[in-house]
Amino acid sequence: MRGVEVAGMDIDAPWLSAGPGLRVNGIHVTPFVEAELDRRFPGRSERRAESPVGLREAWTAVDRAWDAAIERAAVLPSGSVNIRVDDEWSFSETLRHLVHATDIWLGKGVLGLGEADFHPLGLGHSDGASQARAYDDVLAARADRTAMVRDFLATVTDQVLDEERRNPHSPAEAETVRSCLHVILEESWEHLRFALRDLDAIQSPNGWARGQ
Repeated sequence: MRGVEVAGMDIDAPWLSAGPGLRVNGIHVTPFVEAELDRRFPGRSERRAESPVGLREAWTAVDRAWDAAIERAAVLPSGSVNIRVDDEWSFSETLRHLVHATDIWLGKGVLGLGEADFHPLGLGHSDGASQARAYDDVLAARADRTAMVRDFLATVTDQVLDEERRNPHSPAEAETVRSCLHVILEESWEHLRFALRDLDAIQSPNGWARGQ
């Protein structure tokens, strides 16, 4: 865009760092955005950790951040976790998607499990409309899959992290175990940002109207 007047623009995208990035008046602003997000979400900066110890710490950070978000959602009025803001996933559906992301990138991508082993409450991008599920069941599914990641990281070695796997979405492409774990961490942080943004909207004076 050239010679435009920009006022009140709100860009919400997790891919600002892709390619040449975002430039405003010739300045690459993506590093500033990333630094601010890292400040707002302690532990996010470690999402691309390389070592087993670093990955364990990175997972602990995002897991605790999600625990705090779940505690926040728990005190909202009944049904809040099923509200869709601007027709995006509800809080409950977001948790279900992270269950699916773990099944895809750890279960299938790293461990070689089949789709028959996927959790039935998992929600993928291509699953279309989804009926609300019992929230206690969603929390149980989330706890099961976070434990799955934690247990894997507890014993993983540098050698295993370097091992090659097939991209679960594009089997012709190679991934390392490490890069598969990076996807899970990236998904967890980005969807946490979305979820907290929507909780803010739900709690705002006009949030209920937007979400219903």
